[in-house]
Amino acid sequence: MPSAEDTSVHQEPSVVPPTRQDEIAAAGSELIGGPAGRWARFGSGPLTPVRVIVLVAIGMFALGMVQKIPCYDWAWFRGTSSQYTHACYSDIPHLFAGRGFADGLVPYFDRLSGDMAYLEYPVLTGLFMQVASWLTLTPSSEAVQQREQMYWMVNAGMLMVCAVILALCVARTHKRRPWDGLLVALAPALALTATINWDLLAVALTAAAMLMWSRGRALAFGILIGLATAAKLYPVLLLGPLLVLCLRAGKWRAYGVALFGAAASWLLVNLPVMVYAPEGWKKFYTFSQERQIDYGSFWLIITQRTGRPIDVDTVNTASVLLMIVLCAGIAGLALTARNRPRFAQLAFLVVAAFILTNKVYSPQYVLWLIPLAALARPRWRDFLVWQACEVMYFLGIWFYLAYTTSGDKHQGLPQEGYQVAIILHLLGTLYLCAVIVRDILMPERDPVRRDGSDDPSGGVLDGAPDRVALRQTDPQPPPYAEPAVEGPRVEWGTAGGAASSG
Repeated sequence: MPSAEDTSVHQEPSVVPPTRQDEIAAAGSELIGGPAGRWARFGSGPLTPVRVIVLVAIGMFALGMVQKIPCYDWAWFRGTSSQYTHACYSDIPHLFAGRGFADGLVPYFDRLSGDMAYLEYPVLTGLFMQVASWLTLTPSSEAVQQREQMYWMVNAGMLMVCAVILALCVARTHKRRPWDGLLVALAPALALTATINWDLLAVALTAAAMLMWSRGRALAFGILIGLATAAKLYPVLLLGPLLVLCLRAGKWRAYGVALFGAAASWLLVNLPVMVYAPEGWKKFYTFSQERQIDYGSFWLIITQRTGRPIDVDTVNTASVLLMIVLCAGIAGLALTARNRPRFAQLAFLVVAAFILTNKVYSPQYVLWLIPLAALARPRWRDFLVWQACEVMYFLGIWFYLAYTTSGDKHQGLPQEGYQVAIILHLLGTLYLCAVIVRDILMPERDPVRRDGSDDPSGGVLDGAPDRVALRQTDPQPPPYAEPAVEGPRVEWGTAGGAASSG
């Protein structure tokens, strides 16, 4: 006769309760009644994991908006340093007038009168900004401050939708681990940086793409990655680790379909602007190439410590070479590891390598890594260590700008203090990279694989045998892994907690 523990093998056996695997999650759960007991039922009742995560994401996003109140009320519009001393700066209200939206100019087509000749953002982000300006219904006769406030509020509403999609997609990607989406929803850096710029659009599209790949929908993944790349450049990097993994598993057809979808959707968005406004279209790419060493990078520490400027072409070349070396190392790791790494693990490493070697690190760039970190290393301790470093950097850059813009008052953080903040950001990211590499080399340490899973976000890679590897591996898939099924229907936030085939 089965024991009580056996009979409670949950009404929803597929859900992995985090409070039974993660000591930090267990300790945090004391605020809401303690860890899940052996009689706990998962996925039942109105508050399913996905619904809870969506509500938490909305609540945290709202707290981030509250944090911007001093700037919304006055600091964006009165002087320069106030928005930095309150750590509530945002590009959004400033670019409403600075990039011609207040005057009804068309992005990429109409030339700007300032020091920036055309909008310096990718096309899909420019469309997002334009739609927000159309929805800003404040009459042009109103003062520009009221119009900028309304523009920020409209953008915040649209970005909140992106944040919800992001959290929802992460919760749905690993079907047995929906609660990992809570890492995204509760991330302090997401609340603080969500409305600084428009990065959440690309981040949400990338998370949706990874959800599609996990369900075996290669074409949908490619289309979404193409759209994400049309909003921000970094999502195209995910095609690199996917190439290596598909090479090792021999899944060329799926990769080819994904690559075709990415190229087609990117061209569909970009081609009209490329043809009819080529000068405006290429501004993003020329600006990225010509941009000098900027905040947040280790290049800035070098120039500040040595007192010698580095030529931008030299930095561009060195950054590319460093990125190539790191990507080659990641590819070698993927091909030589005893077990094929998970897609999310390699995706995090590649995007982190890009961030670490780049000549600029804006505080909102942390959004790129948050969903990848939740999928690659869903452990609260490691995630919070990294987030603490990013919050310190968030405060560091604003206080440093306050110091440099407050004249003789010198309110804020001096140069040496800001360098410490940069180092904390670099060390926090490197720490997370290190534990992910350890998980790849020692799969038994990987939280996702402890329940017998192979690669829940891997789609056609999940449980597939190796075809190409640089060391001897088992030619058969692990006995616990089930091959992915092509083309299931994705149910967004259903009570059952898992997608059904259809």
